[in-house]
Amino acid sequence: MEPATGSGGAGGSLRAGSAPEGDRIIRIQHVTKVFRERNRTVTAVDDVSFDVVAGEIFGLLGPNGAGKSTLIRILTTLLSPTSGTSFVGPYQVTRNDEEIRGIIGVCSQNSTLDVELTAYDNLSFYGKLLGVEEKVLHDRAMQLLETADLTDRAHMPVRTFSGGMKRKLEIVRAFLHRPRILFLDEPTIGLDPDSRWEVWEQIERLNAEKTTIILTTHYMEEAEKLCQRIAFMDRGKLIALDTPENHKRALPAGDLIEIGIEKMHDGLIPALMATGLIKSAEAKENRVIISAVNGSRVLPALIAVFERFSMPMTSISIRSPTLEDVFIHLTGRKLDAGGGENAEGGRGGKR
Repeated sequence: MEPATGSGGAGGSLRAGSAPEGDRIIRIQHVTKVFRERNRTVTAVDDVSFDVVAGEIFGLLGPNGAGKSTLIRILTTLLSPTSGTSFVGPYQVTRNDEEIRGIIGVCSQNSTLDVELTAYDNLSFYGKLLGVEEKVLHDRAMQLLETADLTDRAHMPVRTFSGGMKRKLEIVRAFLHRPRILFLDEPTIGLDPDSRWEVWEQIERLNAEKTTIILTTHYMEEAEKLCQRIAFMDRGKLIALDTPENHKRALPAGDLIEIGIEKMHDGLIPALMATGLIKSAEAKENRVIISAVNGSRVLPALIAVFERFSMPMTSISIRSPTLEDVFIHLTGRKLDAGGGENAEGGRGGKR
């Protein structure tokens, strides 16, 4: 199979980071998922193709409704695609679903812990469902509780746990049978910053055991910290795939300068561009957003232009581009602006 190709994306690089055939642990070929309900048709995943390399943390980013969770549910055998072919390990989705379930672990957005059971009992019960041998189950459960820093609470009811503790328990539970691939669907959604950092550390520990991790998130900071490669999805389509560093390098200019203003002058933007020092400039509400290769070096000349137009500045900031800026560059809107129809939530079973 050839790596995913296409024109969308920062720099159009949908081939970035492709690996030799033997290193591809997930292969997705032209997968589409269409939901039909009454008189409405929604394309949740639209002709998506890419590969995941064994041992990497691979990020799927996009707003609600982008198709991330639908794609994960296809790869984890919970949904059948409308068209296209996918392989998880050596197994083909829809043909070898039982074999796929034996090599994957899944931590979904919604908690499925039994809060009346202890942490240990949750792991033990789940291990029996997975067919983990009784003689190794106890030691494996205790090892994972230690990984999650929950050894001292092993025999306490889960209802007494914080949100972060519950999430860490769910993640290691999905790792109970030593899967080759771990799917984490929005693993830190709703958590406070401290709990989020703890979950990040846990994900890195599991990945250090050579586990491939597929992470869906709409937290840019999370993806940038954890992921070796990131795929941006929007309205069901794959629009860019590359490393975080290459995504940001593909932006038109390095630094972003934001200058707050009280009111706009029609001649300001042309005058800023006429300096020849910047790549772009645009007015948004009470801000002027400027792209420049070296923001701090060109700032004095830009301030002089504002002064020439007698425009008071209420604020000035210079920052390096972020993945949020990449998404805005690709789509024209912020990540949290929504993704149109949401065809991802609330559908159980196979379709």
